[in-house]
Amino acid sequence: MTPDPNPPPAGHVTQLLQGVQQEEDGARDALFEAVYAELRAMAGARMRGERPSHTLQPTALVHEAFVKLVGRDPAGFDGRRHFLHAAARAMRQILVDHARARAAQKRGGGAQRVTLEETSHGTIDPGEEVLQVHEAIAKLESIDVQLARVVELRYFAGLKVEETASLMDVTERTVYRLWERARIWLLREMT
Repeated sequence: MTPDPNPPPAGHVTQLLQGVQQEEDGARDALFEAVYAELRAMAGARMRGERPSHTLQPTALVHEAFVKLVGRDPAGFDGRRHFLHAAARAMRQILVDHARARAAQKRGGGAQRVTLEETSHGTIDPGEEVLQVHEAIAKLESIDVQLARVVELRYFAGLKVEETASLMDVTERTVYRLWERARIWLLREMT
């Protein structure tokens, strides 16, 4: 994620979240403007791994995630960090919903039947991968919430190690360690 050259001052997003909660005029627009660059970078990083013909673009992902977040009770956010965690989760859910809809369309849309044996030697469809990772994270959350957060932020939000460390308020070394443990667990779970 490329840092915003003009980041908002510390506490600004928190103030805007409070303004949205209190339904102040212009607070939603100001909040969107304040977090757009970060949300767009998250969405762009995540969408780079998708197929070129993916119908959901990073800008649409940002807008859908923002509407999902601000459409609910913004009182639940205690600041920028919490809001960005929720944004990563919202993007994850949007991508999962999109992959599910695409899979449902494929089932009824005359797609060719492929056996497990054939797919094990080829590449996995990115939409199917999204669903598999989502299901694995759901299991991982019941075992280790911190590992699940790292996967959500790295895989679904496309954050780099240093960005993940900043959002989770841990060291980069901790993120490397957690990411490695999570990847090993995911590989075992998904194979």
